[in-house]
Amino acid sequence: MEPIYATSHLLSVVFVLTSFLSCFGARQENPIVKQLHHTHLYDPGAYQSHLSTSYRSDIVHNPRFPSFLDYKTRAPITRTSKASAPANSHKLVTVDDFGAKADGTDDSEAFKKAWNATCSSRERAVLVVPKNKTYHLKPVNFSGPCKSHLKVLIYGTIKASVKISDYENDRRHWLVVEKVKNLEVRGGGIINGNGRIWWVNSCKTNKTLPCKRAPTALTFLECKNLVVANLRFLNAQKMHLTFQGCVNVRALDLFVKAPRNSPNTDGIHVTGTKKIKISKCIIRTGDDCISIVSGSTRIEATDIICGPGHGISIGSLGANNSEAKVSHVEVNRATLSGTTNGLRIKTWQGGSGYAKKIRFQNVVMHNVTNPIIIDQYYCDQVDPCPEQPSAVKISQVMYRNIKGTSESEVAVKFNCSKRNPCRQILLQDIDLRREEINGSAKASCENVKLANMGHVSPMCA
Repeated sequence: MEPIYATSHLLSVVFVLTSFLSCFGARQENPIVKQLHHTHLYDPGAYQSHLSTSYRSDIVHNPRFPSFLDYKTRAPITRTSKASAPANSHKLVTVDDFGAKADGTDDSEAFKKAWNATCSSRERAVLVVPKNKTYHLKPVNFSGPCKSHLKVLIYGTIKASVKISDYENDRRHWLVVEKVKNLEVRGGGIINGNGRIWWVNSCKTNKTLPCKRAPTALTFLECKNLVVANLRFLNAQKMHLTFQGCVNVRALDLFVKAPRNSPNTDGIHVTGTKKIKISKCIIRTGDDCISIVSGSTRIEATDIICGPGHGISIGSLGANNSEAKVSHVEVNRATLSGTTNGLRIKTWQGGSGYAKKIRFQNVVMHNVTNPIIIDQYYCDQVDPCPEQPSAVKISQVMYRNIKGTSESEVAVKFNCSKRNPCRQILLQDIDLRREEINGSAKASCENVKLANMGHVSPMCA
């Protein structure tokens, strides 16, 4: 088949792409970036100035395809300077001031009182969890709004109650911070979900057990101008850290760890949140390192080390015939090792809405199953999912400079809907090889409309 693009149009495409890529240039170097630079597979300049294309009956090129690259996602994320700036006068509160013992007994009431004192202060306030101590908490809701900018410094360890009966009123949450503006939480301490009792009682661990809800370790609900930085999350009951309905968030320098066989222990979960930057995080869990679901937009994840786990996922979307909307997502500079998926978009049949304007770039894979995957037939249930005509529409997705090794033979998989095929998918400078010696990687591409640029391997036939 003859190429659809004329030479003049190709030149204009290259010009647009070059301008687009230049907008995502150098960022300040950090230790994770240094690690990526020392990896022989990483080449930040690995894009070329020519366009190559491949065609088949279900891979059709839209002459206006490159236009989606003009969308704007790079409006700067507002820094909560007032929340982080030193104040001339501030109120200092420690949980010990309100009776926290850190002796193995329940310190929940002391934490509530300390929070209330801090949140109600009209002057800038700092709440401290002292170092070298371990505090045990039942489920606690730290509610706002607060009367001033607030900082929480967690130096010690906060550990969850292991009594499932303590969660009878709300099995979905352990620690919740709700409706607080201008909040900064940091300190280098540990938030330990004590999740083992929940894992062994999960239907995903023991198929004979009924499926029941388990709590997320820390949830920020409807917060605005939020910084969560320099903390360690261990062994969550289910998800480790969730941002739900938040606006203007920075999640920086976080370490998240749970066993690879711990069920549903997502590292960072983003839902209904606008304008969030996740940066310089190391995530090793039993589920998605980062999961992004409906209502989320302007999501930026940079300098991420992921694995073990299920990779970096958008979705699942559209479950139970629901509408889902995710847009303006960028994942830039990441290393994934030994994960069961790499860069994944997953949607259920029967849903509606969209996942669009998504960019994955500068990613290194080490022995990853399904390094690049879009699955519009996702079905996470015991019974087979019935075929349905509607689907969440997936479009305007770019994969650039993705390199490394695949544990599976199929390294690139687009399993898209017959009635709502994936559209405007761009693969640029892809080099994925089999982990096993002399093995060759393949691409499986169904109902996808895509273009290739630079060297792409494996390539859709």
